[in-house]
Amino acid sequence: MIRNRDAADLDACAAVLAEVHRHSGYPHHWPADPAGWLTPDGLTGAWVAERSGVIVGHAALCGPEISRLYVHPAARGHGVGGLLLRTAHDTALTHGRPPVLEVKATDHAAVALYERHGWTRTATEEQEWRPGERVVIHRYAAGRDG
Repeated sequence: MIRNRDAADLDACAAVLAEVHRHSGYPHHWPADPAGWLTPDGLTGAWVAERSGVIVGHAALCGPEISRLYVHPAARGHGVGGLLLRTAHDTALTHGRPPVLEVKATDHAAVALYERHGWTRTATEEQEWRPGERVVIHRYAAGRDG
């Protein structure tokens, strides 16, 4: 089940994020304030995925950009990421903005998810995330089925 995230969900979302970080290194840098990281400036919407009443995934939309999309490692492979992606995609479209996103080139599972859902890679570039730290990212534009 996908539903709007509320403030009471932030601790559970941060706990799932910690598992994702341990398992696959997302986010690249662990935030000092995970709840704050999940609520960035410009937030348009945020959703959680629940399974049997337990939060297993999260997605956010900041303007047209889909971000903070992650699924607990134990819940992967069941379509949760695709449902979150579709929810954020559809919300962006209702605001009249075709959605976009960025992903680290080394995050192969996320790249596969986006491409499986028809997203189109529009650019690949290096970004400096910290002094002396260069990270290759792919930019994507919404595809045929979000």
